[in-house]
Amino acid sequence: MSATAARRPDASEHSAYFSRYVALVPDGDILAVLRRDRDHWQTLIAGLSEAKAGHRYAEGKWSIREVIGHVSDTERVFSYRAFRIARGDRTPLASFDQDEYVKTAGSDQRTLSSLSSELLAVRESTLSLFTTLPEEAWARTGTASDNPVSVRALAYITAGHAQHHLRIVREQYLGL
Repeated sequence: MSATAARRPDASEHSAYFSRYVALVPDGDILAVLRRDRDHWQTLIAGLSEAKAGHRYAEGKWSIREVIGHVSDTERVFSYRAFRIARGDRTPLASFDQDEYVKTAGSDQRTLSSLSSELLAVRESTLSLFTTLPEEAWARTGTASDNPVSVRALAYITAGHAQHHLRIVREQYLGL
């Protein structure tokens, strides 16, 4: 892993909103974190029943299936942003409405196996992108959702976002 990738992004590399995700990521090898979390998600999903996957811990909250779909969708968006910026594309990248994505994704009509396979494929694609970046790409910056962001920050945001939702599923949905 590159020295630039191993360094935690500073606050100037992402909007303040994403600080909560970056803070969840331990220091060290971000690629190892992404691999570990891939395995944690797969283990968690494997332990769920189809009935439990439809559970919502409160009215108006997403089901576990919808959370899994949301994590996949959001990682795709973050990875796409990282890809564009890593390749030197300076075009500002639009934001997205996570609630609209969840509403239209149809995750509650899918099986856990299908959602698990998709999440694994998305994470493998993310890892493929980040493991093949040249050193200089990690420090490149661009604009996403009207805010500056670096490729390195997007790797940490991706990991932290998934960790955030993994914790919510464990605590709020499963009581672990």
